[in-house]
Amino acid sequence: MQADELRAVQAPLKDRYRDDPESAVVTLSASATLGEGVTCKVETGRALAVAGLHPASGGDGTELCSGDMLLEALAACAGVTMRAVATSMAIPVEGRVTAEGELDFRGTLGVDREAPVGFRAIRLRFDIETDAPGERVAKLVELTERYCVVLQTLAGSVAPTVEWVRSY
Repeated sequence: MQADELRAVQAPLKDRYRDDPESAVVTLSASATLGEGVTCKVETGRALAVAGLHPASGGDGTELCSGDMLLEALAACAGVTMRAVATSMAIPVEGRVTAEGELDFRGTLGVDREAPVGFRAIRLRFDIETDAPGERVAKLVELTERYCVVLQTLAGSVAPTVEWVRSY
């Protein structure tokens, strides 16, 4: 896709969102069903992904780890965002996006109440191949960071709400 094609696709959306800000609000959702043993089946829209315990918390490694899935979502979002921004800026770019995170499993296993449950560090890396000047690449990365939904959600620490319903 070229910059003019991307602009043509996005222009009517941007106009509508300016005229009617509420039309820009979309609720995304994910759903999962409790599986066999210590697993959960996540409906991805393309396939059924079976998530389970990470080996560091007792899993055997045959199921997907939710922490890995979070990092995969971050890498995917950052990569798609970079492609969109690069297209808009007419910067030819190739490369790789890597997201990695550090977990202390003492927290999630209840071994140490002082150990955090969740990632204590997340790193996002762009290995970029381009002939664009340094200042254009810096702007590309800056805009990618600004517009990456998953990165900004993690950075902003949105407070999720939790509810439950009991079925009989």
